[in-house]
Amino acid sequence: MMNMMNRTWRSLGVLGVAAALCAGAAPAHADGITSEQAQQILDELKAIRKNLEQRPIAPAAAPQAPVRPVDDKVSMPFTPGGFSVGKDDAPLVLVEYTDYQCPFCQRFHNDTYTQIKANYIDTGKLRFVSRDFPLSFHENAMRSAVAGRCAAEQGKYWELRHTLIVNASQLQQDKIMGYAQNASLDVSKFKTCVDSDKYKAAIDKDIAEGTAAGVTGTPSFVLGRVQNGKLEGVRLVGAMPYATFDAKIQELMKAPTAKN
Repeated sequence: MMNMMNRTWRSLGVLGVAAALCAGAAPAHADGITSEQAQQILDELKAIRKNLEQRPIAPAAAPQAPVRPVDDKVSMPFTPGGFSVGKDDAPLVLVEYTDYQCPFCQRFHNDTYTQIKANYIDTGKLRFVSRDFPLSFHENAMRSAVAGRCAAEQGKYWELRHTLIVNASQLQQDKIMGYAQNASLDVSKFKTCVDSDKYKAAIDKDIAEGTAAGVTGTPSFVLGRVQNGKLEGVRLVGAMPYATFDAKIQELMKAPTAKN
């Protein structure tokens, strides 16, 4: 009986670590957030707790996947294409795995991305790639991921992506249609696309890629160099401040490149 209880507590401990990752590893500093952002974070943590409580505890005999540490080295296949900004031949690539409904993704977008874009993307030093990683306990996340791709059909991916992230807590169907109309999209065509399953396989591919790279929550990032068809670098987790990204980018830019 005691052994069973110990195994149960160990399982809960693993889920607790996973919860921190799913929450997007909130930044250590909490200053400067609005009451609305604070409420979003509280709602997020409640959703994570509910999601964990509904998960059955795995049998003791079943092997458990190790929880990979933050800043772990990553080597993953990388193919050009998808949604990216910056020079194709930029020396470094930053891939973000994002969930439009995640308040931590919103925080990164509002507080950090603009500085990264100005100092590294626009100057040709970094290529930024967006990948979808909708979390199962966010009811509007998958719909929003599809909406972004449907907007891309009309040349408005980045515009709608920005609007969806900024309005992370307001992503119901009618809200998304309103954002599409404000972006001057053909709303009828857009709605037909969103209501279809045409992009499910592509989004599932993003999720599988991120999972293989050790991503368990949002926002998560892989930063590195593309060499021989692979992105060689490190995984970063959470809505960290610009200074953290800046330091890591500088570190990798100074690191010697591997010879072919």
